[in-house]
Amino acid sequence: MNDGNALKELLKGIVDIVSREELLKKISSGKKLRVKLGVDPTSRDLHLGHSVALSKLRQFQDLGHTAVLIIGDFTAQVGDPSGRDSTRPILDHATAADNAETYTRQAFKILDKDKTEIRFNSEWLKPFIGDRTENVSGFLTTAKSVTISRLLEREDFRTRMAAGAPVSLLELLYPVFQGYDSVAVKADIELGGADQLFNLLVGRDLQKIYGMEPQVVMTVPLLIGTDGSKKMSKSYGNYVALNDAPREMFGKMMSVSDELMYKYYELLAFEDLAEVKKRHPMDAKKALAALMVKKYHGPDDAETARQHFEKVFSRKELPRDIQTFRAEKPGKLSYLMVASGMCKGANEARRLIAQGAVRIDAEKVAGDIFFEPRDCVLQVGRRQFVKIIK
Repeated sequence: MNDGNALKELLKGIVDIVSREELLKKISSGKKLRVKLGVDPTSRDLHLGHSVALSKLRQFQDLGHTAVLIIGDFTAQVGDPSGRDSTRPILDHATAADNAETYTRQAFKILDKDKTEIRFNSEWLKPFIGDRTENVSGFLTTAKSVTISRLLEREDFRTRMAAGAPVSLLELLYPVFQGYDSVAVKADIELGGADQLFNLLVGRDLQKIYGMEPQVVMTVPLLIGTDGSKKMSKSYGNYVALNDAPREMFGKMMSVSDELMYKYYELLAFEDLAEVKKRHPMDAKKALAALMVKKYHGPDDAETARQHFEKVFSRKELPRDIQTFRAEKPGKLSYLMVASGMCKGANEARRLIAQGAVRIDAEKVAGDIFFEPRDCVLQVGRRQFVKIIK
């Protein structure tokens, strides 16, 4: 692939590029580039939102470049303020380290392991602010190079301050820490979500201060979560995890609106949207759900998940406007039936169970079982349905 075609492919779906000319120059140099992507292990799962940037990183790998995946085990303990209207909860070190271990395994569902360099930013940030004189000196040099006025250019900071919401000193330092990652790994290019633009540009600034050629900054769109409103995030409960079980992944994909489904095709499937829109929306959605399960679990699991969905969810008596109830903790099925509004009391629930009138995913329930929260359809009689989500 010539440089012009490579540039065209790499710029597909990109929101921000700083700058196009610099990117073409780097690609044309013939140098094996170091392309950085950072993820903070704030939960145990990577999700489809992460896959947008990871897939772009894979494109660089396929062109012969090195992916530098930074697991922010240090910055996860600081808390990224990007796109937040309040202070993000700070993780303790043990939780961040535990989550980080799962991220490295999940990332290779998309990335080429042989062309990936995994780094943990505690490697340089922990000693960077440590008690040795040279490290303190380095930190102070970096910190004084980033002005408060520059940090307060962030729209999310300005919005929170205008509303009287607190902005912590630690949050102000977050862009400095993330920016220094680019110095530490000598990044040629950095990828990130569209809400990360400010942080990525700080990385360019710090590289200049350290006498390095500044990295090219590229941002990808934020994937809207299954709720159709906020960006996909574990904290919002609107995510599809790469590690979700096949049936669960298929079901979550089927729960999105038709409008959002087409956006998912654009960002996750790279298919001709005009051709997709020629299909019936339900068929297109099933195809997308199967494609995602196939990608992360394999073709056999994709087919099994499709068959299960069609058996359970495509029954004629299943209402189109089925209500949803979140089961947050395990307990007796009768209690779940009361909490979800299907019965007025536990005695009524137990009576219906004994009569064989209660089904989970179309299968009759034998007894007042102990229910572990999971995604399923709870049915009472012939006409009462509630979609249970965990």
